Amino acid sequence: MATPFKLPELGENIETAQIVKVLVEVGDEVAADQPLFEAETNKATVEVPADGAGVVTEVHVSEGDEVSVGSVLLMLGDAGEVGEPAEKTEEKAAPEEKPPAAPEEDTAPEPAPAEQPAPDAERQAGPEPSEKSAPAPAPPASPPTGARVPAAPSVRKFARELGLDIARVTGSGPQGRVSVEDVKRYAKRLHERTAVTPPVPGTTALPPLPNFEKWGPVEREKMSNIRRVTAEHLTHCWSQIAHVTQFDRADITELDVLRKKYADRAAKQGGKLTMAVMVVKIAAAALKVFPRFNASVDMPNREIVLKKFINVGIAVSAPHGLLVPVLRDVDRKNMVQIAVEASEIAAKARDGKVSLEELQGGTFTVTNLGSIGGTHFTPIVNYPEVAILGMGRAYTEPGYNEQGEIVPRTLLPLSLSYDHRIIDGADGARFLRWVVEAIEQPLLLALEG
Repeated sequence: MATPFKLPELGENIETAQIVKVLVEVGDEVAADQPLFEAETNKATVEVPADGAGVVTEVHVSEGDEVSVGSVLLMLGDAGEVGEPAEKTEEKAAPEEKPPAAPEEDTAPEPAPAEQPAPDAERQAGPEPSEKSAPAPAPPASPPTGARVPAAPSVRKFARELGLDIARVTGSGPQGRVSVEDVKRYAKRLHERTAVTPPVPGTTALPPLPNFEKWGPVEREKMSNIRRVTAEHLTHCWSQIAHVTQFDRADITELDVLRKKYADRAAKQGGKLTMAVMVVKIAAAALKVFPRFNASVDMPNREIVLKKFINVGIAVSAPHGLLVPVLRDVDRKNMVQIAVEASEIAAKARDGKVSLEELQGGTFTVTNLGSIGGTHFTPIVNYPEVAILGMGRAYTEPGYNEQGEIVPRTLLPLSLSYDHRIIDGADGARFLRWVVEAIEQPLLLALEG
């Protein structure tokens, strides 16, 4: 007897995942712990392994599908239970379903198309719930249970497992016959129309977009799972945190000389000693001096959570979206160790191989746009953290040395955003000033870090 394989729990607070790759087909023998799917969720791509051995008898999802935890992904059975593909099974069952379908066509030839709104109508459905946003259909010729809808028993079972009324699904087969793919498409449309219904916590529901096609052609691109999660998270960050951003700049002329002098030591161990790595180390030292910047706000309990560990997230621009992998216990590591770990974890993030664990547990974030361009910017605090430090592009301008001579100086723009609910402006200025002085006078790390 075939048993369903469901999407397991993939991590804390993860409810859905997007199927990136299906690694098995009907008829494949699988062993316990063998990867069956690759799924993208919470900014990471993970493998979904089998929980037991068996033979794949049915596959219920395709690449690109978004599924919830607990959804049936495939069926596993014994070798003798492998049946024909879904389309063949439907054709085999067709003669039994034809008699009920014929009166439907004779008495009401048009109701089935009327059940399903046109694609343009679906796009304009707005944030209303799916059952309400569809145009009011004519009374269906088939009863709500879908008993007279031409579909194979396996298709009816699949629709029931998804909680869908098969009578509302428009079939694409002969005489309106409903296939598994038709049910999937219908479920996907319902999900897309209802996905915008629940507002992001801390926000209000948005009005529907206007019909842009009135003014010219448009193209719609579905958000990837990473882009959707990023959008929801940043909206939550912006709505829940009272942001303030302060700006300053540090003279990195001497520090850059030291960086170049000792870069080979990091390179021999597989790391790259960059200015960002040095700033990460300096920021970790500053967090020990200013512990409120290494905290979180617990508003329901009216408490400030002061963390006794320092984990610094580094923002990485990956091909599939912005990721923030975390370097742990940065205050206990030297710059060479940080350089090696930063190089390794950034490479994993760009290759899509970073794990969920490596994206969690940060207490402070450093983001660097210097390699791209620009000077100051206003980074968004990464909730539930309370501060983030942004680095702009270093530039050279004339300055004075101790002898009063005009000499070229290299300056690094810095932007500090913080949560004004627990960090006052004066404290923000002191923190940023301490970072600037530590950059300009590296000995300060040994004295106060």
